[in-house]
Amino acid sequence: MSLPPDRLALDLLDAHLEALWDGTNLPFPEGPAGIATDGAGELVHWALDRLRSIPREPTDVFARQVGTLLTEFRSRRCPWNAAVLRLLDDAYTFAATGPRRHEDWAHDVLAVLHRSVRDPRGWVRLDWDRTNTAGDTVLAYPFDPPAASQFPDRLYPLEAEAAVAALAVMTEQWQSEPAPVRSRPDRDAVLADARTLLGRYGPTAGYWTNATAAACDPAPDFLAAGLQGTGSHLFLTSEYLDGLDLFEDLGLIAVTDDEVGVFWSFGAY
Repeated sequence: MSLPPDRLALDLLDAHLEALWDGTNLPFPEGPAGIATDGAGELVHWALDRLRSIPREPTDVFARQVGTLLTEFRSRRCPWNAAVLRLLDDAYTFAATGPRRHEDWAHDVLAVLHRSVRDPRGWVRLDWDRTNTAGDTVLAYPFDPPAASQFPDRLYPLEAEAAVAALAVMTEQWQSEPAPVRSRPDRDAVLADARTLLGRYGPTAGYWTNATAAACDPAPDFLAAGLQGTGSHLFLTSEYLDGLDLFEDLGLIAVTDDEVGVFWSFGAY
């Protein structure tokens, strides 16, 4: 089934801006012919006008300014995008959603971790390592996930509110966190953004985590523990690549009949 013209234009422009941000030298994109000037069409024209105003030289400054434009473009596209960027864009995290195609959803999660599928709705993904050359050695870097058959040994079910808390503490740092979520003045706003993200998956979604605290309790108090007090079954590579050692993680998986959402926080030095 083909995408609506407005959705196609948004997706194409998002991909174009991301490529420019990554340093790819591309010509200015042609405007989407015949697209409406309201709704998505208005956003596309706004972004194209902004892109046209950014000088191409020096190239490093151009890339930074395109990155700023891309963030604003994605935030304006939908409230879910805005929430995920507010919540997780400043931490070493991974956030992506893929289609549900298998009865055993572990295969769909693996497709997301290996970056072989895109968001079914065209919404934002957060992936610091999408262009990391370490992927030449470890294909799913920073992940080295187990086979689908081993997922039941590494993941535990979570109640919905515990899933919200797990997502909220992913805003913390793994080492020397000066302000854990539980003591922040914006604690309620952080939790509200986490609920917005998980609200995408609807009231019947199932949640799983690799946190060992959930092995005996589907509602562990992630806020009280924080990242520094959260142990897990690692889904990360043990390879030391590009001067970075990955040593801790916290993952959250949301599963519906149509989608799988994957959120991950990494500790590294």
